[in-house]
Amino acid sequence: MPTYSGRPGSGKTMLSRRIPSILPDLSFEEALETTKIHSIAGVLTKQTPLITARPFRAPHHTISPSSLVGGGRIPKPGEISLAHNGVLFLDELPEFNKSTLEVMRAPIEDGIVSISRVNASLTYPCNFMLVASMNPCPCGFYGSPDKECNCSPQSIQKYMGRISGPLLDRIDIQVEVTPVKYEKLENSSEIETSEKIKERVNKARQIQLERYKNSEIYSNSQLTPKLIEQYCKLDSKSKKILQKAFETLGLSARAYGRILKVARTIADLEGKENIEVSHISEAIQYRNLDKKYWK
Repeated sequence: MPTYSGRPGSGKTMLSRRIPSILPDLSFEEALETTKIHSIAGVLTKQTPLITARPFRAPHHTISPSSLVGGGRIPKPGEISLAHNGVLFLDELPEFNKSTLEVMRAPIEDGIVSISRVNASLTYPCNFMLVASMNPCPCGFYGSPDKECNCSPQSIQKYMGRISGPLLDRIDIQVEVTPVKYEKLENSSEIETSEKIKERVNKARQIQLERYKNSEIYSNSQLTPKLIEQYCKLDSKSKKILQKAFETLGLSARAYGRILKVARTIADLEGKENIEVSHISEAIQYRNLDKKYWK
């Protein structure tokens, strides 16, 4: 679950909207499950009787909590369930109502959402990838090397305070996006296409399917603490690096597990059997944004 932070025009939204193009192919079982949810919600069209591409949902920041998680007199799936097996994109994350964001905490952790009403109580799956983008401050230029920020420290703190620590702790990857230089735009010969990236992602997914064929999971994101001990073993050097990061950054037990999952995925993308120092180091780098903006 990545979050991108950066000044306006740095490419956060464009990057987020390209994520579905590199996700692994939707399996037949996933397609059926996703189609059922959309059918129950009444959004399945005659032109698309079977959903074969991973969903991409991008609700506006004015969305209500019930529309996000589901509700109504007869509870229907919300945006988080419509994004099941796909992506839920929240653009300008701090603009969302804080109470709306907080209702996602349990569904992100459990992969299901339970909705209770007087006449019905239903449970819907919501195993989705949360992708969010945000400016570092109200004006968008806090920390920019070439443009001065006009926001006061109080306004920046209030702006960032709309995102709680417990929600941020559930986000695996936190990346600061910088504007692309003209030279990079002009020279497109070194750009890796989405098709090539997707090939590596599909290979990594096959590695995970083979690894977990005797378990009740199929991807690294579903690893439980017990399975993390089994499949995310570190050598002594990697353990020391993770321990130092844990103590220096003040990471939680949840963050510890998520770092190991990300490191396991990085290793799979490189076709490595074991997690190496470079993998754990890269995964740790994706967890330091909260220490810059949420001190």
